[in-house]
Amino acid sequence: MDWTPHATTLAESATHASSRWRSAVARTPRHVFVPRWWKSGADGWTLCDGPGEESQWLAAAYHDASLVTSVGPWHADHAKVGDHPTGLPTSSSTLPSLVVRMFQHARMGSHDSLLDIGTGSGYGAALAASRLGEEQVTSVDVDAYLVEAARERLDRIGRHPTVETVDATGTLPGSFDRIVATVAVRPVPASWLSALKPGGRLVTTIAGTSLLITAEKDEDGGATGRVEWDRAGFMRTRAGADYPAGAGDLLSIARTHEGEQITTGRYPVVNVVEAWDLSSMLDVMIPGIEHHYEEREDRRVALMAHPDGSWARAMGVADTPPTIHQGGPRRLWDTLDELRAYWLTNGELPVRGARVFIKPDGTTYLARGRWHARL
Repeated sequence: MDWTPHATTLAESATHASSRWRSAVARTPRHVFVPRWWKSGADGWTLCDGPGEESQWLAAAYHDASLVTSVGPWHADHAKVGDHPTGLPTSSSTLPSLVVRMFQHARMGSHDSLLDIGTGSGYGAALAASRLGEEQVTSVDVDAYLVEAARERLDRIGRHPTVETVDATGTLPGSFDRIVATVAVRPVPASWLSALKPGGRLVTTIAGTSLLITAEKDEDGGATGRVEWDRAGFMRTRAGADYPAGAGDLLSIARTHEGEQITTGRYPVVNVVEAWDLSSMLDVMIPGIEHHYEEREDRRVALMAHPDGSWARAMGVADTPPTIHQGGPRRLWDTLDELRAYWLTNGELPVRGARVFIKPDGTTYLARGRWHARL
């Protein structure tokens, strides 16, 4: 298989011409790391088998897009054609341009040691090993099978960074100049600060948001940084093969129940998940909300549910004020409307560009102007 022209094209689309990561992308056979993957469609998740359809394999592997490799506990490598798992993605090969951007935020020097948290397919570790040298790269993942498969595939292409099965929220294997996580956390684990060398730099995302934070280690063992203007979203860290059940049943209640409070909303129905800054700000204020949105012609419906039993349903036509049904201990849509009012009044939400303060125990604070929040 002649994959080199495809990797070169991917490198041109995923990196700038002067980027030191361009040659790493061009020299790395991504298809080796993703022989099979799951594709989402109208009928749920469907298996794609790369070796069974070479042209499809090359097109998918060298397109700048994420490829889901696990759904719940179902690894694509172990699946059979005709399997249709249900649930949330639990691992993927992240789109190469985002992997590169995360590494760039780390501002790595040629002699820096790197801890790559979230091995996944192993593609990111391969890029880092190509750019820094394999002896400077350690990669960890909670999934033993993913680690085994990544190690074997890295060996196949002649790269041998250290790859270990580790729960990243616990003790980490060594100390490092840079830590880059392609899994999301909330708050930052104390073990990450312990493993970061003095003056070292951390790059991660906050679970449930698109907030990408960078921070440098302080003398007291904490770290100080900022929420970058860039955006990124990753699967949150997990301890087992799948994520625990969320508030899905409450979404069904939100769809049909009348609610304890019925009001007229201040603003048109919005697809919160697609409004990244609004969604991030809401999740900082009330973490753990699940969302559903549907639009048919000019009718819009948005559902919200929280594990504490709170739920909301907004129904509107086009840009008219919607009818809001809410129940449970909190009024979720009222909080959303308050944030939208703040946005209109001030021109932006304070969470983007906020300063980040991380205590040695991992307690994480965001602050901008008079606004502040503890994660």
